Amino acid sequence: MSAGPIEKVSIFAYVDKDFQRKNTALPQPFYLPINPENYSKSLKVETDNRRGQGNQGTDPRYNSTAPEELKLDFLFDGTGAIEGYKHTDQSNKSVKAQLELFLKVVYKMEGEIHRPNFLKIHWGKYLVFPCVVSNINIQYTLFEANGDPLRVKISATFLKYQAEKERTARERTNSPDLTHIRTTKAGDRLDLMTHAIYNDTRFLLQVARVNNLGTIRKIKPGVQLRFPPVEKPGSQ
Repeated sequence: MSAGPIEKVSIFAYVDKDFQRKNTALPQPFYLPINPENYSKSLKVETDNRRGQGNQGTDPRYNSTAPEELKLDFLFDGTGAIEGYKHTDQSNKSVKAQLELFLKVVYKMEGEIHRPNFLKIHWGKYLVFPCVVSNINIQYTLFEANGDPLRVKISATFLKYQAEKERTARERTNSPDLTHIRTTKAGDRLDLMTHAIYNDTRFLLQVARVNNLGTIRKIKPGVQLRFPPVEKPGSQ
């Protein structure tokens, strides 16, 4: 184990979905005053498991891949009993103030974008999670004499967020079920381009016809070619 300084979980708040503009009205980053003992990620593939009348088995059909979830369990404490807790400016505030600031960062509506902030959660080099908050459970466990909270346990769930441009680009990169547009470069060959998209060269002539190519041997650079969706033999 490293003997270096303890890195706190940090949360950066952004007002744009491309994570370029930080919310300057909030502390950047917001540090959790004490790191969680663990965190969990949830991955889920959504399928359609409906059965036809009279059928006993199922043939689950893929619907979509649900956004990745990150769950963090941590606490805000004002008892002074937790070693290493007072590490940030935020932890010097009352528990009530710490909780209020946390909710401003991750949950409350930001006036400029009319929704909660877009977030990036960092913990060292391994965990970098662009996301939006999904659920926050707040449990009050200890209290001051006047009723103010002295210790609060938080269980927060965040959904991984991917900007539409990035998501669309990733989904369209290698799927043979979607139309692809490619601009040719010097030295490109139609057979190799066809194989790169369909993992098969048998659609070479189909691509040539769609693009009204008189030859498949010489392709001029700078030409936009359309690679249409195809139905491979045996697919349904």
